[in-house]
Amino acid sequence: MYHLVPMINEDLIKEFGLRIRQLRTLKKISQEELSFETGFHRTYIGMIERGERNISLSHIAVFAKAFELNVSELLDFRDINPNHTFKNYQTKTIE
Repeated sequence: MYHLVPMINEDLIKEFGLRIRQLRTLKKISQEELSFETGFHRTYIGMIERGERNISLSHIAVFAKAFELNVSELLDFRDINPNHTFKNYQTKTIE
């Protein structure tokens, strides 16, 4: 029997970072100001925005709250990639 196992997909991580940067810019706040709102260090936010960190679901929820969005709205990447679809993300199979 084969099982589909999610792979870490660099495109997804980069798109999430771009989404955070987009929302921060629309809110007209710096990484440091976002750091105060979320409780995350400014350098951690920079790493997320550059697509260098794969963050947890609980951290995603913190960002959603900071931007006054629900999680599904935060994960709506169509503004940064109009052709976005989760179907494009890679998976692998294991036995």
